[in-house]
Amino acid sequence: MKAIGYWVLALWSLACLAGEPPWRLVADASFEPYSYQGRDGSSAQGLDVELVSAVMRETGTPFRISLLPWERVKLQLAQKEAVAGFVFTGTAERRAQYELVGPLRTGQTVFITLAQSRLRYWRDLSDLKPYLIGQVHGYSYETDFDKADLERDQHATTPRQLVSMLLAGRVDVIVGDKTQLLYFIQQLQAENQVRVLSKPLVEMPRYVAFAKGDPRARQFEAALRKLQQNGQLQAIQQRWSP
Repeated sequence: MKAIGYWVLALWSLACLAGEPPWRLVADASFEPYSYQGRDGSSAQGLDVELVSAVMRETGTPFRISLLPWERVKLQLAQKEAVAGFVFTGTAERRAQYELVGPLRTGQTVFITLAQSRLRYWRDLSDLKPYLIGQVHGYSYETDFDKADLERDQHATTPRQLVSMLLAGRVDVIVGDKTQLLYFIQQLQAENQVRVLSKPLVEMPRYVAFAKGDPRARQFEAALRKLQQNGQLQAIQQRWSP
């Protein structure tokens, strides 16, 4: 292991001397099980971290991944302190802001209520008007939903906090990635207290965001396509399947 670490460090040093410093990629530090800090508090872990790391290794380019609060992820992209960030939804707003590469994977965005809620099904967004919807501050979910005239509570800064708000009765409904919200609900052993509304808001592809016009986006995209075609990314996703 020490020998491997030595050669990785040597390759990084050679790349920097050649004028190619490691790419710095940033992701949400509180996006379990997709990106989160390991128990040691320093290592980046999660499904998305593994997917992006595999793609970067395929590019042959040195890299490092930093996990930050989501608002800082977007800020560092805007200030070009990071080469890329992950993962982003493919809304019109995001496409206008970034060069989106992918999808890296697809996630299902759903509404979750308490089990005793009167809301059992929704057909269109107007059905949600009587309810207070909890969502994470700074997140985009789906273009029509984001623009809809609905009552929202955006005090949550993480999806974990969003789940706690629902269980405490502070909001009527929460919206977010199905796998992630259920992950936190299961951690709290609260599966019997909630109901996932059967109709998803959207099947949402998730992307890696680069600055507009950055040629490195095409380099990442080529490696991503190769790993998708040869099944390596699917194998990683299967390991993380519940």
